[in-house]
Amino acid sequence: MLSVDMENKENGSLGVKNSVENGRPPDPADWAVTDVVNYFRTAGFEEQANAFQEQEIDGKSLLLMTRNDVLTGLALKLGPALKIYEYHVKPLQTQHLKNNSL
Repeated sequence: MLSVDMENKENGSLGVKNSVENGRPPDPADWAVTDVVNYFRTAGFEEQANAFQEQEIDGKSLLLMTRNDVLTGLALKLGPALKIYEYHVKPLQTQHLKNNSL
């Protein structure tokens, strides 16, 4: 049984907590393209998740993305692109850095 633990944040975004239960490795650097796509679908970005599939963005690529990459490189509408970067990509990058600097 796959379970996804999501929490509503004050800014209206959904926080997706990564765990083995949701079918993805806990470290985004180990995610395949399908893991990245499923992460964004689960987070409520069904339409935008396709851009990550089309551009073959895996976990390592996701962790290397800049704000500009998300805003212009994926050909997404500005609103969703900003939310994806600020509430998902950036926090994943920060968490990855914290976990790997211990």
